[in-house]
Amino acid sequence: MSDYILTYSKIKFYPLEPIKEDIKIEDIAHSLSLMTRANGHSSHFYSVAQHSLQCYQEAESRGYSARVQLACLLHDASESYISDLTRPVKRNLPEYFIIEEKLQTTIYERFGLGDLAMEEQKQIEDVDDTLLHYEFEAMMDYQIFETAPQKSMEHDFSQRDFVSVEQGFIAAFNKLTGNSRALMRRYE
Repeated sequence: MSDYILTYSKIKFYPLEPIKEDIKIEDIAHSLSLMTRANGHSSHFYSVAQHSLQCYQEAESRGYSARVQLACLLHDASESYISDLTRPVKRNLPEYFIIEEKLQTTIYERFGLGDLAMEEQKQIEDVDDTLLHYEFEAMMDYQIFETAPQKSMEHDFSQRDFVSVEQGFIAAFNKLTGNSRALMRRYE
């Protein structure tokens, strides 16, 4: 048995030895739109792609750079190839962190974000934590942080059809990267 997964676009993808050119935004958008946040422990289906879109929108609302907005959209993209683990389990599997970091770095490099500065990484982390807090508050009536983080806009945590979320993810990616059909070939 080979160490690859077959992606939505029929790419044999090797998550332990990722090849930049094999990373497709369509695969990421499709997979994340079908994958639940919080390991499915919420009041309704809420996908990782929907979370990522909310992160992008929060970064945009805060006036962060297009690079940070794109990184917020893609910050969980590695999960489309290796899934995710709950935080308590992940903390006890150090090898998972190594695999995840290598893959996420390759994804960022693929889309021109391989040189994110510490300040940009902090902005991404802050946006992600903000959405985490408000997602749990809205869907589980639970406060992650004792003091609610500042958010710059209201978010919609309602259940959405995965196809519309997938399309929204790709549309946001295209907006942020200025993709015309010719430019899109660069990422195919």
